[in-house]
Amino acid sequence: MAIELDNSFTVPVPPEQAWDVLLDVERIAPCMPGASVTSVEGDEIEGQVKVKLGPLSLTYKGVAKFTDKDEANRTISIDATGKETRGSGTASATVQANLTPGGGAGQTLVSIHTSLNVTGKPAQFGRSLLPEVSGKLIQQFATNLEAMINADTAAAANVGQATQETGDAGAAQTEDGAAAASATPAAPVTVRAAAPAVNQEESLNAFKFVVVPILKRVIPVAAVGAAVAVVFRRLLKRKQS
Repeated sequence: MAIELDNSFTVPVPPEQAWDVLLDVERIAPCMPGASVTSVEGDEIEGQVKVKLGPLSLTYKGVAKFTDKDEANRTISIDATGKETRGSGTASATVQANLTPGGGAGQTLVSIHTSLNVTGKPAQFGRSLLPEVSGKLIQQFATNLEAMINADTAAAANVGQATQETGDAGAAQTEDGAAAASATPAAPVTVRAAAPAVNQEESLNAFKFVVVPILKRVIPVAAVGAAVAVVFRRLLKRKQS
């Protein structure tokens, strides 16, 4: 089944910084639920994606390759192919990403167009559900990516502060060497480690992305059907009486 998908998300850094962040595949791979990178060689990345739907677990292994990196226009193109490790299902995709300044200061809007072709069990999700699933995945990826960037920023700020405090202490000792030599040594500066950026999910739990949307659609329809049935029964009873 072939399908075209359009998604977008915002990165909390300016485009020139977002460019470097998004090209660091090994660093950002854990931001995507169930995804992991096994090797990177030049523009070619090998990895796998684990998908779980209730009792059903699927693992795809494949290769993604950067086919274009236009830094001047900030566009990226990727071709990816994968295959189920315990089945005959396949997936292939051509992804084109474009980075532009976001709506707020210091933000980047990433627009993604994906040409996706899947066979096997995921194809049974249908054309109507895949866009919804991909949209929720991108949202989760963006949330994890923002957490990672914020953690990196906090860590860099702590290191910068520690370096400044160490420099100030050294300058004070230089101004009065004799006093500094006889004084008690300054306590070492402690750099706090940043909190974990991403809580990597071992597998993509497709239940919340697929089954929940289905229930949201089915339940209102079922409720309307039940209401119609109740009205019909009341009218039928009135006629019979």
